[in-house]
Amino acid sequence: MPAALDTLRLVETPEGCRLGLRLAGPLSRARAWFVDMLLRLIILLAVGQLLGYLGKFGAGIMTVVAFALEWLYPVLFEVLWHGCTPGKRMVGLAVLHDDGTAVGWGASFVRNTLRAVDFLPFLYGVGVASTLLSRDGKRLGDLAAGTVVVWRPREAAQAPATSHVTPQPPPLRLTQDEQRVILEFAARARTLTPERAHELADLVQPLLKNGPDSVQSLLAIAAWLQGYRKDAEGEAEAAPSAPPVQT
Repeated sequence: MPAALDTLRLVETPEGCRLGLRLAGPLSRARAWFVDMLLRLIILLAVGQLLGYLGKFGAGIMTVVAFALEWLYPVLFEVLWHGCTPGKRMVGLAVLHDDGTAVGWGASFVRNTLRAVDFLPFLYGVGVASTLLSRDGKRLGDLAAGTVVVWRPREAAQAPATSHVTPQPPPLRLTQDEQRVILEFAARARTLTPERAHELADLVQPLLKNGPDSVQSLLAIAAWLQGYRKDAEGEAEAAPSAPPVQT
């Protein structure tokens, strides 16, 4: 039963990264839709006040604006704003492809075009029924586009991987490309499975020779490259003047 009630969906990428996607339910999606609806209504009323003085010409422009707000507003925001409309960002949601990648133009266009069907017979009756019946909480637009609506991760909720290691200088001189590879590994370390992290770190372990645990060795060197140094008590402290990549 706990597994059935859990909304966490794990996606394994070809690079060995395991992404945890927390699927959004119909109530949170309804709140985001309501915020977007109010925002579009405010924009429509404001533009209508300005165009009211232009007579029939203003009415024609108003029709174009209404069309853009209804059909282009969600597509543009979802693609250009990392899967979020203003309402979704306020609630904390985002649209992604099923594999966890950022939503593209085609998928966003399909899922938003089918909102007309999901709205039937009124107030998204078909869409709500579809989200309740679907394992991943998808409405018809999401099923057709191959997308999911998830809770956006809190960037500050998790400390960087180098925050709990003692910085150590590299045992030999590294090129700029080698330093960048180590820093990129540290940046992605928390998204990798333990097996994949050790597999990648072991590739350079014979070169570094900096302890039995290759992952911790690379993280310690990455902390050093990021400018952290040990204080008098052995704790890591930042050295702001140190460059991110040394030459």
